[in-house]
Parts: sequence; structure tokens; C-alpha cells
Amino acid sequence: MSQTEPDVPPSLYAAREPIFPRRVSGNFRNLKWVIMAVTLGIYYITPWLRWDRGPNLPDQAVLVDLANRRFFFFWIEIWPHEFYFIAGLLVMAGLGLFLFTSALGRVWCGYACPQTVWTDLFILVERWIEGDRNARLRLHRQEKWDLRKARLRLTKWISWFLIGLATGGAWVFYFTDAPTLARDLVTLNAHPVAYTTMLILTLTTFFFGGFAREQICIYACPWPRIQAAMMDEDTLTVAYRDWRGEPRGKHRKGEGAEQLGDCIDCMACVNVCPMGIDIRDGQQLECITCALCIDACDDVMDKIGKPRGLIDYMALTDETAERAGHAPKPIWKHVLRPRTMLYTGLWSLVGVGLMIALLVRSDIEMTVAPIRNPTFVVLSDGSIRNTYDVRLLNKQGEDHPFRVTVEGDQPFTVALESVEGDTVMVPADTTFLQRVYVVAEPGTPAATQGRVDIRIWVQDMTNDLRVYKDTIFNGRTQ
Repeated sequence: MSQTEPDVPPSLYAAREPIFPRRVSGNFRNLKWVIMAVTLGIYYITPWLRWDRGPNLPDQAVLVDLANRRFFFFWIEIWPHEFYFIAGLLVMAGLGLFLFTSALGRVWCGYACPQTVWTDLFILVERWIEGDRNARLRLHRQEKWDLRKARLRLTKWISWFLIGLATGGAWVFYFTDAPTLARDLVTLNAHPVAYTTMLILTLTTFFFGGFAREQICIYACPWPRIQAAMMDEDTLTVAYRDWRGEPRGKHRKGEGAEQLGDCIDCMACVNVCPMGIDIRDGQQLECITCALCIDACDDVMDKIGKPRGLIDYMALTDETAERAGHAPKPIWKHVLRPRTMLYTGLWSLVGVGLMIALLVRSDIEMTVAPIRNPTFVVLSDGSIRNTYDVRLLNKQGEDHPFRVTVEGDQPFTVALESVEGDTVMVPADTTFLQRVYVVAEPGTPAATQGRVDIRIWVQDMTNDLRVYKDTIFNGRTQ
């Protein structure tokens, strides 16, 4: 009886085949260059911008001050209890993403997503060092490592690493004074957290932009699987007019050439795609609508004397109309429709709400916490005293005197701990905790009724700004 080898199940894993997109020129490629330059410029330059807020505040225009739990954005200062501003901005970002996706598909992914921007930059560096697509393909398929291949790869990897290092360095500059941190980093005096953060961001940028690339968009990012809910038949996205392009052929002179479509099967659209897909196969999850295939196809159409637009931004309703011989809708009708107007309205509503909240917020704030252990104290003369912790917030750039008073149905006396009188100096841009004593004289209703509503007022004696909090005064019941 012969023995047979056990069946080995087939492997479900396929090794990644690197994609080497060909260089292309055109309107969409130029737009991507502009967006890349603007977004990277904002990211790298912003921490170095200065903004004078006075002698007691940092002068960095954009700063996430974790030590003091504040966020500075030019003239705006966000405190921890004002996190609703950050939440509102996140809601606006989400609604903006829904709006652009419903109108133009994955336009965010194709033009402004950090993964796309840094991948474009890494590919640009790779092309400068190793050459265009065919040269990079030959180098990749060269199994033997000679001096030239080692030199090119090492130069490319060092360049990528420096880009990653600049990326991580720029990020940590947002969390402390940039010039000071830069000096400390160079002299090796910075906090270990800064070096650790820079190392992590350097390595992730190096890996994501240099090696993972389209894998991040396809497998790690959840947006390709969510975007379908934001799109409908009127969404403009990159598509191939197969009714015009098929059947494909080389268009050589000969019998049957007149029956061929406009597509000459040159593979230009495939060779420029950073995701490595063929747009002629229809809509695909991997497509980020970067429109580079449009530039490549339009260039070919110009060379062979065919009209542009074989690959173009279009909607499913356009396809139906064009197949029937009708003209497609104007672009504005695709963009201005109920869904996009709803997203625009919601986005504007949140934005207006944040602006109003920002304009009406006071430069001083307060909170009141009654001390309940004990609930009240009976003084030697029979007066009833309640104690409160009043937290005073001075958002202004100078020290201001704050006066504390009490308003109620009966007269009360106010005393401040460690302070003469009823006025305390609150330091600039600081939260100050002040213990306040409120006293009701013996025999008054407030001292004998058990619970009385009172209102504690705080007045900025410099500019007369006033705020208040309602609370309870506890007296002794008869």
C-alpha cells in the first residue's frame, strides 16, 4: 500500500507587487502639485508663526499647550471646559467630508488626505533618484544587488527617512514653543517624550509613504467602505466611457479598424494610477479619484486626434443619458442637489453656532461649589456662615481685580479667605480658586429658614464685566 503526501491547502496570501506609477502632466496633476505644496507648507510652517498675546502668554500662533491644558489658535484661546469648540470643528470636518464625497466621490482621498500627500512626495523623490516607471521597474526586477542598485536604494531610503524626520519634528513643535524645542532637540536636552514621538512618526511616515502606500488606502482606511453611503447616481466620480471606447484596438489601418472604439488599449491610464487599478473595469473600491488617468487618457486622445473625455468625471445619470444619445447634466446640477444642500446647511449651521459661541463668550468665568462638611457654621454671635469654593477664570492677558458680592432676599455679608475685603486679584490667563464665606446675621430669615436661594456675583473691576452663579444658602431650622 503506497503512502501519499497529505494535501497542502493553497496559500491565501499573495505578496504585494509594488506599484511604480508613470509620470504624467495635465490639469489634475498640476492641481495635485499645488495642493501638496500648500498642505505641506501649512503643516511645516505653522508652528513657527508668531502671535503677540502679551507678556504672560506664549507667542506661538498655533499651540496645543498640554501643560496648561489650553489650545491657542492665533487670537483664539480654547480652555478645557470649552471642548465643545473642538467637538464642533470635528463635526464640521465630518460634514465637510460627507459633502465633498456626495458631490465628487473620494476627492479628499485623491487630493488632500495626508497618506496621499506624503505618498506623492515619496514617489516624487523616488522618481528623481531612480528614474521614471520603466527605470524603476527594471531596478526592482534586478535580482542581483550591485553597487548602483545599492547606491540608488540607500539614497532613496535616506531621503525618505529625512522626510519622515521632518514630519515627526514638525508635529512635536505644535505642542511646545518651536524655537526652544528645536534648540533642545539639537543639544539633546529635550524631553524623552519628544524624541519618542518623533521616532514613531518618522518610522510610520517612512513605512506608510515608502512601502505600504496603496495598502493603507485599501486595507487600513475605513473610508472606502463607508463612502458608498455618501454617494448616489448623481455623484461625480472618475469613470470610463466604455460605450465610446469599446471595442479596444490599436487602430492600425486594415480591415475592421473602423469598428473599433476610441480606446487604443495603450495602458496609459493603468500605468499612471497610484493604486494600480484599471479604471476601464468600472468603479472599484481602490479608486481614490485622483484623476491622473484622465490626464493620461486626454494626452493620448490629443495625439491620435480623438476628442478628450474618454475617461472623465461623470455620474451614473450621465452614463444613462449619453448612452441614449442625450447631453449630460451640467456640473452645477450634480453639485447642487438636495443631499449636498442638506450637508451644506448642516455644516453652515454648526459653523455659525461656533462663531456665535466664540463671539458671546465672556473674558471672565466662574464656578461655585458649596462646602457641605459642615453644611453651615454657627458663629459666636449667632450668625450663620456658609462656605463656598469659587473658581475664577481670568481669560485676559493682564492681572485684574475681581469683586465678589451676594444677592438675595435678605442682606448677607461676604468675606474672602486670606484677602482683605471683598476683592481679590486674579492673575492673567489663570484659573484661581478662592474660598468665599457668606454670613447671615442672627434672627434674619436666611439664618432660620433652612434653605434660601442666593446669587453670587463676580465683577471685573477693571472693565465692569460681570458673571454670576445661583446657589443655596443653608440656615438653621427652628
